[in-house]
Amino acid sequence: MKLAISAANPSLDAPIDPRFGRCQYFLIIDLNTLEFDTVPNTSKDAMSGAGISAAQTLVNRDVQTVITGRVGPNASDVLASAGIEILTGASGTIRETLEQFTNGQLQPTPTTQIPTRGLGMGRGRGMGRGRGGVFGRRQTPGRRDSTIGSSSSLSSRATEMSKEQEIQMLEAQIQSMQQQLTHLQKRLEDLKT
Repeated sequence: MKLAISAANPSLDAPIDPRFGRCQYFLIIDLNTLEFDTVPNTSKDAMSGAGISAAQTLVNRDVQTVITGRVGPNASDVLASAGIEILTGASGTIRETLEQFTNGQLQPTPTTQIPTRGLGMGRGRGMGRGRGGVFGRRQTPGRRDSTIGSSSSLSSRATEMSKEQEIQMLEAQIQSMQQQLTHLQKRLEDLKT
């Protein structure tokens, strides 16, 4: 299993860089061998799209889990659509964070967005002009909305991968959704007590 952690320096003793898309480095750790690669984040100085580019770098390196301080919604969509688990809110050194991860002390970040109702003219009855986008997000004109659960994005990805890769991706997504459901159920129970 490959794990990527956003780092301020290329060392296990470096502090976590809390900025996913603008972090200095990614340490990619193979948990089976405990070997790691240091990957400079070449998109950190991009004018826009740094998070998306950084996420694609990790997708291309077959990472299964990302640990960082925070991830923007576009980068989160890229990672989630590739079946990559996202753990945010990390702090301390890479070594400390790795120890927390192996001890099961880090919780996955929910990546699915809950549909929301606006309080516009239609009062949630579907009388708007379609500008709300999917799940309450505004969609920029000329931009396709890449929703996590859209069947068209999953089916287009499915044609690009082998059967084994698709099975692996779907199993990872199921596991991530189960973890998210557990997290949401726990939070709901906490709120009820």
